[in-house]
Amino acid sequence: MNRSILLFTLFWVFSATGVGRLCAQTPTDDLMMDKGQICVALTFTHDAWDEYWEGALQRSNDNIGTLTRQTIMPMFSLGITDRINVLAALPWVKTEASGGQLTGVQGLQDFGVWAKVHALHTDIGPGEFNIFGVVGLTAPASNYLADYMPLNLGLGCAEGIFRGIFQYRFDQGPYVHTQAGYHLRGNTEIERDYYYTTHGVYSNEINMPNAVDWDVVVGSWLLENSLKLEVRVDGLTTLSGHDIRWQDTPFPSNRMVSTRIGGGGQYFLPFVKGLSVIANGGYVISGRNVGQSTYFTGGLAYQFGLWNTANASTINAPTH
Repeated sequence: MNRSILLFTLFWVFSATGVGRLCAQTPTDDLMMDKGQICVALTFTHDAWDEYWEGALQRSNDNIGTLTRQTIMPMFSLGITDRINVLAALPWVKTEASGGQLTGVQGLQDFGVWAKVHALHTDIGPGEFNIFGVVGLTAPASNYLADYMPLNLGLGCAEGIFRGIFQYRFDQGPYVHTQAGYHLRGNTEIERDYYYTTHGVYSNEINMPNAVDWDVVVGSWLLENSLKLEVRVDGLTTLSGHDIRWQDTPFPSNRMVSTRIGGGGQYFLPFVKGLSVIANGGYVISGRNVGQSTYFTGGLAYQFGLWNTANASTINAPTH
């Protein structure tokens, strides 16, 4: 139920022709790869909850106990030009409940591809202002059962994603960042021809509600741009849907609302150019029809040059 794209990164080392600016780039951040540079990662996320919101009611459920979701996700971001990047990811998910009779599942979830464009850069006052645009597509990568909530691997629908990202970075290192994304969802198919939400429906297709997500981040680069620390608040809201019925299981088209707080950091190792250590964590502070989850992440990311490596030199914080 939690759609965390925060990263625990473990990466096998590739030989590099050169290393330029380091980043562990995602579709929701304000980082860009230089032309010809690639960041490759294998990510892991651990997420767990033992209470959830059934509509507005916060409760526990002995038939679930503690629900744990673990995600391993290979991912890369590539600089086509200095202003156009492409990203791709393919997560593998495992779910498990500590109580009751429900059995967890595991397998490939949804593949994702995105294009990120650095649309605007301008110097303002004691820093610089940047605007980025992202378009992307996610879709199921395996024939998993979407109607097995909350132990399902994913929602089982294709999504078109449109995102705007805004950043102001001060010359001395601090920065503020905000972004918002719109998720245009297709239908989900289930393995039965009748279901009940607020009324009975004779169909194996579920009309999925669209959604928006957002975040606000405050952070800074420290120690001569070798350490990045930040705090954040983020959220997800579906634009329609219905509450979980009393004593019923969740359903893919439920209305889902969540707000999380968290923080993390990234440290660039001085003894291996291109290699950085990442750690993040967070907690859902409010929600509707979602679990009150806590997540922890950490790991490594590595960047190297594929082509046009003439400008690759030392490790620095990303600049634009």
